[in-house]
Amino acid sequence: MLLNGKTAIVTGGGSGIGEAIVRLFAAQGAKVVIADWNVKEAERLADELTSVGQYAAAVKADVSKEEDVKALIQGTLHKFGHLDVIVNNAAVILPKFLEDIELDEWDRLINVNLKSVFLMIKHSLPELRKTRGAIVNMASLNGLVGQKMNPVYAATKGGVIAMTKSLALDYAPDGIRVNCICPAGVSTPLLQQWIQEQDDPASTIQILNDMHALGRPATSEEVAQAALFLASPQSGFVTGVALPVDGGASLGY
Repeated sequence: MLLNGKTAIVTGGGSGIGEAIVRLFAAQGAKVVIADWNVKEAERLADELTSVGQYAAAVKADVSKEEDVKALIQGTLHKFGHLDVIVNNAAVILPKFLEDIELDEWDRLINVNLKSVFLMIKHSLPELRKTRGAIVNMASLNGLVGQKMNPVYAATKGGVIAMTKSLALDYAPDGIRVNCICPAGVSTPLLQQWIQEQDDPASTIQILNDMHALGRPATSEEVAQAALFLASPQSGFVTGVALPVDGGASLGY
């Protein structure tokens, strides 16, 4: 198993892509801490995995808050003894034109999507240095190319990509690898919410299918496989990469 003996924290791990990552990491032998503000969903998943002999624990955490992040990492160490991998997956979306966005909405996206990555990495570094660990950040194709009516989300994901590349340089001497994943459309509750908020949801679904050369959005499980690759020894000489998992959506015509 690729993550046997490793301990991982997955933020936003109670649903969507995060849940798929948690399930795959646990199946690959990792002890997984599921960090989510929705503790009921995190506990549901942890209980299910524990019932089949895998190792998982649920922690209620708002990873945009420093005290929650500190408590999350200390709780992980108390339960499992060490930390090898963090997956910064927690995110929210805001499908609006810029002039319609309020300051508190801007702040929320920056805090959840970008500040949380800063806080999680800052406070996990002492442990990751000990284990020569791996950091996997969930960015987006939106951080590489533009998308209509999604400027703040794109800004946060562009920030995640730039931060990933800089941190890869800073912490390579410590043996810590830092990479990020850039999905296009992924069939998650977050995407479904966005679709339903569009003027014509049915047309939006067709547009989403057409924008991917492979003819459909990704599944959460396909993105999880990329996270496993970047977290495991399979990518032992890979750092600073923004990996598109986009079904060809970035290729153009």
